[in-house]
Amino acid sequence: MWLAFALSAAICFGLRGILYQWTSQRPLDRNLMLLGVYLSGATVSFVAALALGQAWSPAALTGVVMGTFSFISNASMYKGFSVGNPSLVAIFTALTPVVVAGVSFLLWGEKLNPLQALALAVIVVGVVIIRYSSDLSWRNLQGVQWALLSMATFGMTDMASKQAMLWHAEKMVTLTVMFSTGAVLFFVSWSLGAVRTRAARQAKAMAAAAAAAAAQQRTPAASGSEADSERPEEKQVRASAQRAEADASRPALHSARSEAEAPVPWSAGRTIGWGATVGLSNVAGMMLILPAFERGITGLVSAVMATNVLLILLYIRLFLKERWTPKQMLGMLCALLGVLGLRLME
Repeated sequence: MWLAFALSAAICFGLRGILYQWTSQRPLDRNLMLLGVYLSGATVSFVAALALGQAWSPAALTGVVMGTFSFISNASMYKGFSVGNPSLVAIFTALTPVVVAGVSFLLWGEKLNPLQALALAVIVVGVVIIRYSSDLSWRNLQGVQWALLSMATFGMTDMASKQAMLWHAEKMVTLTVMFSTGAVLFFVSWSLGAVRTRAARQAKAMAAAAAAAAAQQRTPAASGSEADSERPEEKQVRASAQRAEADASRPALHSARSEAEAPVPWSAGRTIGWGATVGLSNVAGMMLILPAFERGITGLVSAVMATNVLLILLYIRLFLKERWTPKQMLGMLCALLGVLGLRLME
């Protein structure tokens, strides 16, 4: 039964990945969009908890840990993609099930029999092959610290989810706490970013105003008598300064033209609204993955959940019309064989 829950969660998270991919091409604030995702999750979970009459308990506070690690994992993953090698980040995050399997063995003594260990290895190898890119060079480890942090915190999110189930926390209440925690953290992150952006704009405006005031104070051309009294070297210096000023104005003009041609950023309301829509797939996946953690072995559940990349590949093939590479097809085959092996062992 756990496998059915895990596969259903993988489908939901695959849909979330597709929506994230589409969103990445739009001019919106990522933190504000993720704030909408978590607000949506908190609202749906809270309504579900009230409808089911679930009780609040100290065990549900595990959601604070889940929400915190979820925030850190998302933030570090995006940071790694922006400053480092995307292939490196993708591979390390694909290795999360291995971390989860190892830590769950140390904490709870969860063991895999030889066939389960083989199925786990096949799934992880398949996902790694899919995410591996030919432009990866292990000599270029820029951003590896963010990749490692992302891998570890994704794993800790899974471990905290499992611990909440071991403590018999109510699922919807725990998810309410988790999404509320994440929403607060993303709101703080967005607010700090907005303050930095506003300060940068003010500094730019002040610098432009100061440059304009300085230009007005300078006489554009010397008067006739002054021009006659200028020595040749002084005239040459003045001409050089005028040319330098003209050259300095060109980048600003080019920047202004580029800003005018850039797409109009989404408004805050539209961004949060879209994030709330994306959040429906996210909260559905979390609602399904908790019963899977409750019934299944943590490392295997995490591995099955990682196969959501297969749905993303299907979307890329059908809608973006990109052909699968032999490497991707090999990875897909490995992942499917590993899931089939788990199904036969159930």
